[in-house]
Amino acid sequence: MTATERSLARPTVVQYAIGSLGTGGFSTLPGLVLVYYLTDTLGVAALAAGVLVTAAKVWDVIIDPVIGALSDRSLLWRGTRRRMMLLGSVALPLFFILTFAVPAGMAPVAAGLWVLLAFLLTATAFSLFQVPYIALPAELADGYDQRTRLLTWRVVVLTLAILLFGAGGPALRALGGNGHAGYLLMAVVAGLVIGVGLFVSSFVAPTRVRLDALSDASRVSIAQHYAAGIRALRTSQPFRALLLTFLLQGLATGVMLAGANYVATYVLHSEDAVTFLFVALIGPALLVTPLWGVISRRVGKERGFLAASILFALAALSMVFLLWSPGAWVYLPVALVGAGYAGMQSLPMAMLPDVISHDATRNGPGRAGIFGGMWTAGETTGMALGATVLTVVLAITGYQQHTGGAGITQSSIAVAGIVLSFSIVPAAIVALSLIPLTRYRLRKGDIDAAR
Repeated sequence: MTATERSLARPTVVQYAIGSLGTGGFSTLPGLVLVYYLTDTLGVAALAAGVLVTAAKVWDVIIDPVIGALSDRSLLWRGTRRRMMLLGSVALPLFFILTFAVPAGMAPVAAGLWVLLAFLLTATAFSLFQVPYIALPAELADGYDQRTRLLTWRVVVLTLAILLFGAGGPALRALGGNGHAGYLLMAVVAGLVIGVGLFVSSFVAPTRVRLDALSDASRVSIAQHYAAGIRALRTSQPFRALLLTFLLQGLATGVMLAGANYVATYVLHSEDAVTFLFVALIGPALLVTPLWGVISRRVGKERGFLAASILFALAALSMVFLLWSPGAWVYLPVALVGAGYAGMQSLPMAMLPDVISHDATRNGPGRAGIFGGMWTAGETTGMALGATVLTVVLAITGYQQHTGGAGITQSSIAVAGIVLSFSIVPAAIVALSLIPLTRYRLRKGDIDAAR
């Protein structure tokens, strides 16, 4: 930490990190179970399930820049981003429970539309919290190393939340019988925990931000904020490179996340194996997340990010051997994927406030909400397309959907498609993401010099 950096209080770090209990839960559980819920409980065809989930996420992409604009306006007029965050934290649990409350016996088309509408509302509530939350680090912490500390502990909690919801969600579902009742039980418990995490963290938002520090960017119309988002991409080369990298890696992790239930059921032949997959994935990630912070301070965030990405890609690629020898050995490469994933989450999130700060020195303050909205839209796009890619592979390889309690045997080609979507496909996407990552040009010296 440089001598000019403002000290970051421990309660601030803790309260900000608690928000990731909710964001991690919401990012994990729908991505893990929603497509599977549609195909294997509600009887929706795989490709149709992918379209429904993607449509809800596309809505997210549309509204995130609007929410970013409203967040900046709230900061201008009221001196805080807190009100939108509180609204999202209260509304999300209600709509999340509704998503998984489809009555038994409903026709697949009607059930799919129910899920689409309820999940649209859930995603909107989540964005009300997430977009301002992403913008806060630039306001809470000064300097390169302070933001690394703030974001590193956020990702520790995020990783714990992924373990809690990724393993605990399917366990709750099984406790309720793995059918409609099981999903409803899972949604009630998970929705309340998510809501509490978001609500508590909302109060970390400062309430007396200096209004004279804001530029006219906070006063423009909603339509102009879409243009401002494109302008942010055009004028900030580091933001372009970082966002594209994060989007592609969100796509890769989205494919794997959506595919985990299918691997457990049709490759490892146990629905309960998804719990062990998540324990293997997140257990090591919890241990190595602080290590990525240490590595970034020694070699730079961008180099640490590169190393984490390569580790993830190689570990994912090795799981192609599930085609010939499915078994418990898979938990080892899954653990290595988790170690890489920890760095792929913590380091870009710590780099984003640097990008925002760098932009503020060049173009004036007041665009943090715009950057947060664009970032959330990019992350959402990646995760949404991950589910789409998986369902396209399932449809091509002949996966057969069914309703709860009517399990069937999938063909060997369909099982091969599940394995490929869990190994070669995400590995190739992460390899592609290294191209924009190597073009990220912002370094610690640039941040310190600007300050």
